[in-house]
Amino acid sequence: MNFLHLFAPGGDRTVRYALSGAGGGFARTLLAQTLRIPRLRPAVLCDQDVAGLRAMLVELGYNASQLRICGDARAVRDAGQDGHLALVADGDLLIAGDWDILVEATGSPAAGYEMARQALTGGRHVAMVSKEVDSVAGLHLAELARTHGSVYTTADGDQPANLIGLVSWAETLGLEIVAIGKSTEYDLVLDPAAGTVTQLDTTVPAPELAGLLDLGDDVRSTLAARAAAVAALPTGATADYCEMAVVATSTGFRPDTERLHYPVARIAELADVYAMREDGGVLRRPGAVDVFSALRLPGEASFAGGVFVVVRTGDPVTWETLRGKGHVVSRDGKYAAVYLPYHLMGVETPVSLLSAVLDQRPSGGTDPRGHAVLAGRAERDLPAGTVLTMGGHHHDVTGVQAVLLRDEDTPAGTAPLYLAAHTTLAADVAAGELITVGHLADPDAALLDAWTAGRAARPAAGPVNGS
Repeated sequence: MNFLHLFAPGGDRTVRYALSGAGGGFARTLLAQTLRIPRLRPAVLCDQDVAGLRAMLVELGYNASQLRICGDARAVRDAGQDGHLALVADGDLLIAGDWDILVEATGSPAAGYEMARQALTGGRHVAMVSKEVDSVAGLHLAELARTHGSVYTTADGDQPANLIGLVSWAETLGLEIVAIGKSTEYDLVLDPAAGTVTQLDTTVPAPELAGLLDLGDDVRSTLAARAAAVAALPTGATADYCEMAVVATSTGFRPDTERLHYPVARIAELADVYAMREDGGVLRRPGAVDVFSALRLPGEASFAGGVFVVVRTGDPVTWETLRGKGHVVSRDGKYAAVYLPYHLMGVETPVSLLSAVLDQRPSGGTDPRGHAVLAGRAERDLPAGTVLTMGGHHHDVTGVQAVLLRDEDTPAGTAPLYLAAHTTLAADVAAGELITVGHLADPDAALLDAWTAGRAARPAAGPVNGS
């Protein structure tokens, strides 16, 4: 697709955006790229550290004289009328600016939801980067967008939107998809000579892994041996589950197992790994959404942040031809993997912003539904009075294991994980027990209402994608 043709009807119109969580890493990539796009500009930026935000903007090359720190709605409006960029610490001030679309990137479930709600009910668009918000309130926000003539969308450059786009491409081509997913954030890099494997800045001994580089005849046994070899490294980041919950909502693909499979696999193996069990793979049923840990050697290309689809091949001659051109086809020829081994964060997000504002077209799913629930199981006995603190790089909830439940396997009253975040338990929760809404003493009322309303308005429509 030629993107210059795609957005040509927009003419010379400049798209203006507001950005929350503007001091974060994702926001920086968007702000840096915006300087290179004449038809896109920021209007109001929100971050609690306004001074730090201003310093970052100057570092990026924004004109310091055009940056105005604003403490009230009138100051925000005046900044816009003067052609200045308004910087605010209070998210409630965003709505006072003159802009077309909000990019919500705080990662805060309650605050992010409120800013998105204000934007949509005011007839403006929202590009949701905060998966934490989307996993709880996304269905309700999608319904608000529909009733107010606005667009609610995932953001290109982030893995959920990239995977949704890849799925829609495959479906448009009539490909029969059996599994979709992404890799973990960091590759597993094997050094055969040293007998070690490195994940980001952690290196552990794994001498047996060098002998497991080939899948062998028994794929599942090899995967189990690899998992044991790297057991000292963490797996199953909460952020992975959250992103796949967003994808499930938009695509109808659902988890094959609530903890996901997380196979340790090489790129060239994906079509063999994500085959049905009767064909030697890990899948119990088709239509799965999953995450794998990418195994590679030093110097090999990374898959960290990449997304994939695995399809049934159909005509064997066609796919043998494609195998010869370097595509990933299973050894038995029944499956093939197509992938994008990257995500560009905010560098790519302008595509979603232009699409939403100029063409009223989201990057997310066409009919989001409650196909899966991001929930949490207690990792240990949690007594009443425990505060479920959310924090860390992956926004983990202390003492809680994230799980992704299929809609039909979700007990009534199950709390979405990020509704539970920052709440206090009103009752004891035993190890292994799902956290329910009834366990929470003080859930955010607006977020709870959004969760309830969204599930009622957009329930799952029944099994889809063969799942």
